[in-house]
Amino acid sequence: MPVQPTLDSPIQYLKGVGPAFAKKFEKLGVATIRDLLLHFPRRYIDYSKPYTVVGAPFDVDCCVKATVLQKEPARRIKGGRMMNRVLAADDTGVLALSWFNAPYAADKLVMGETYYFEGRVGGNLTHRELLHPLIRTEAQVAACPLLPVYPATEGLPAGRIQTCVQHALPYVEQLPDPLPPELLTRYKMPPRWQAVRAVHAPKDEAELAAARRRLIFDELFILQIGIFLLRSHGRRQTSAPMRALDLGPFWRSLPYAPTGAQQRAAEEITRDLCGQTPMNRLLQGDVGSGKTLVAAAAIWYAAQNGWQSAMLAPTEILARQHAATLADRLEPFGVNVTLLVGGMKAAERRVALAAIADGRAGLVVGTHAVLTDAVQFKNLGLAIVDEQHRFGVRQRGLLAGKAQSPHLLVMSATPIPRTLGLLMYGDLDISILDELPPGRKPIKTWFITGKKRRDMYGFLEKQIAAGHQVYIVCPAIEENEVDAGMKAVKQYYAETACPLLPGRRVGLLHGKLKAKEKDDVMMEFKAGTLDVLVSTTVIEVGVDVPNATVMVIENAERFGLSALHQLRGRVGRGAADSCCILISDNENDSVRQRLHFLCRTSNGFEVAKYDLETRGPGDFFGEAQHGLPTLRMADLVQDTRTLNVAQQEAKALLAADPTLADHKALSDEVERLFATAGAMN
Repeated sequence: MPVQPTLDSPIQYLKGVGPAFAKKFEKLGVATIRDLLLHFPRRYIDYSKPYTVVGAPFDVDCCVKATVLQKEPARRIKGGRMMNRVLAADDTGVLALSWFNAPYAADKLVMGETYYFEGRVGGNLTHRELLHPLIRTEAQVAACPLLPVYPATEGLPAGRIQTCVQHALPYVEQLPDPLPPELLTRYKMPPRWQAVRAVHAPKDEAELAAARRRLIFDELFILQIGIFLLRSHGRRQTSAPMRALDLGPFWRSLPYAPTGAQQRAAEEITRDLCGQTPMNRLLQGDVGSGKTLVAAAAIWYAAQNGWQSAMLAPTEILARQHAATLADRLEPFGVNVTLLVGGMKAAERRVALAAIADGRAGLVVGTHAVLTDAVQFKNLGLAIVDEQHRFGVRQRGLLAGKAQSPHLLVMSATPIPRTLGLLMYGDLDISILDELPPGRKPIKTWFITGKKRRDMYGFLEKQIAAGHQVYIVCPAIEENEVDAGMKAVKQYYAETACPLLPGRRVGLLHGKLKAKEKDDVMMEFKAGTLDVLVSTTVIEVGVDVPNATVMVIENAERFGLSALHQLRGRVGRGAADSCCILISDNENDSVRQRLHFLCRTSNGFEVAKYDLETRGPGDFFGEAQHGLPTLRMADLVQDTRTLNVAQQEAKALLAADPTLADHKALSDEVERLFATAGAMN
């Protein structure tokens, strides 16, 4: 144990933490004292403007200031629970405060003293009540009128985190400042340590606003610096020069005509491949828009120029699917497609590695197994990353690092409005597939409540009887991981899906299964030996199952619209009519509006725009974000003006100091921020 903890000391050595709580902090990504200082509040309770008893709104988190009048004797109520009740009042009325099985809360209140009570006021116009309110004294409110509320986890409530943060604040002055002094002066921003202290313990709203402005700029500036540095190899001379070729032979080999969008994207890519610097391009397309075919055209082009290509997929099953699809398209042209995944036998792997090393493998399709040191390419010219939001930025860099400066194409089925994409991806060029291939049938989408679930199962039975298959998605795995009302996938499988579909072959898939177990279940579904697949969102990026015609999503309100749209795209891949059924009992108007919007819209870019506007990018991108670091403070939608400024300042600084040799603190912060993007899901 260190004699005196420092910023980088393990969190367990901070007063009030210890080994047990340190393990719980790990779930929040907090391993050191520095991490805790940068674990920012998600909201604040404002005690500076309390409501009167009668003026407090119903069913909204609010603060009421009142004086304790009376403590009632504890009494046992139905179910065996003990209830403690205290009456408090002000000039406007009386407020009843109740606790169940928590006598200590009422005991610490002093008769005649005034307190601030925070919670959701219930009751009616003549009788107001608060259950289990948060309590603060007048002295506490005077010292900290804006109480921070932190992202919490099981066994580590927000209040405990707040106490630990207070113990960490004495270390805040050790935080190095990554911004050059001239930037602080130019934009009138406080030093970083002051901003961090103010975010955790703001004296007033003005100090909090100034601190947030500084930290948002920090995050976006460091993000942009990191993006430019990671992609700076794009400014170097390409090591895979290519000559201009006619794509006509490839297009003519297809059993159908490509869309105009596919042809445009392929032309943009091949133009880059013939450039003086390596390509850095994002290919963005809605579900079913045909990104793989565009990638095949690029691989064909590279092969005709004598270069190997590699494609990285997030799962073994998707890698196998891509390998089979691309072999059909490319092997007639003599392009050997080699698969490389973790589940291969040693002998198969040796054969694959030899083919890659001597150049016989014109295309290597694989998972993260492609990134290992054992994989040596003879002449890698084109690196492709599929479903790029599932990979960290560093992993894309590792793939690109398999050659001196290969061309890089990243593909995403998560539509992002173009202006936001340009800002997020820095100097990455963007191609968009905004057309669906002809003949692709629209997917009908319906929104129902749980009352219609039994009727829906009758519909599912008819679909299965007609020879089709069904996906059912739930948002969580086990009952103890969910809020009340959320459908836990294991429980749902056992208590709902199997009993309501007797005699049908129902499979279960979730993220806690081992990779091989997941692949086995998915392959059973693809092969048609399962009628129904009950799953968490691990099937969002999954195999093509043309026979699956129904996607059911339980607790649909728990997902962003873009995630729902991705899930919906798992069906509608065959000739039969397909549908998506959203189930939710949530009565919130905005939630219902969002779900009805999805029923009316099939355009992924419209869905993305609506989702970003109504939910924000944290929910839109989900936990995986977009292959970039998770942002703690900044909002990529609300803070676009700051993002623009940060981008320009980042470019200017790198023009003067391309390797950050004179900006060590900034270099360290970039390293730390991008470490969060290094792992796969």
